Amino acid sequence: MKRTTSTVRELQQKATATGRDTRTAVLTRSVRANVPLRKTFVQANAGSDSRSGPLKDFVTGRDLRGLKAYLLIVAACSNGDNGWSTTHDSAVWARMMDIHESADGQSARTGAWRALLRLHERKLVDCRRNGTMITATLMREDGSGRPYDRPDGKTEENRYLQIPAAFWTTGCDERLDLPGLALFLVVAREKNWSAFPAEKAPEWYGWSADTHERGLKKLVSLELVERREYFIKAPFAPLGFTKTYQYKRTAIVQPRKPRKKAASAGR
Repeated sequence: MKRTTSTVRELQQKATATGRDTRTAVLTRSVRANVPLRKTFVQANAGSDSRSGPLKDFVTGRDLRGLKAYLLIVAACSNGDNGWSTTHDSAVWARMMDIHESADGQSARTGAWRALLRLHERKLVDCRRNGTMITATLMREDGSGRPYDRPDGKTEENRYLQIPAAFWTTGCDERLDLPGLALFLVVAREKNWSAFPAEKAPEWYGWSADTHERGLKKLVSLELVERREYFIKAPFAPLGFTKTYQYKRTAIVQPRKPRKKAASAGR
């Protein structure tokens, strides 16, 4: 029986991978429960000329697409199987970034390439194109242009935060705007129940107090972060104390603990 054009179209739509399907496949291939990201991407170490890290440029440049693409590249390359590189057709890159939802064909491919070039210009990723195939190779997260290596946490420069694969596979990334995603990384950088005063945002991170507050509110509203009141003794305050808030990630976006190895035979 010959199928009508509309029937074929419906079957194609049902069989076509979505952006989340593609991101999930990338993460499945990298075979890591958590993605490591050097803390210097978010904030430079104490004693640096400026405390803001490369994340600042994404926020002030309003580059949500570029930031999401960068984090996904880190996830895709985190196992190091291909020399910290990942290669895909430009149409696949476009789908990974959800550009296919607002552009078709060559426009989507061009949008993906431009997003990757912005990462290249920030010295976070080295990009090479061969026909429609694009290879992205990680560079050091601090934007220094140095070659990438996996952080081991043994030195200040190699301390890292972790993003669980569930952040992408459950669609948490799709619900976050730019302030929300930036503050997610800020909260992930610190210990549970840390304070993030908005008035310190320009000095510590390089963006406005308003952006900082909007990001925290977004995370709380999406239940990706918990908030609790915290009281500080203040002898000169009218009430003798001041109130602030502390935050921590909720269970869905906490790093996954490694599975325990099975007991050896005969033990």
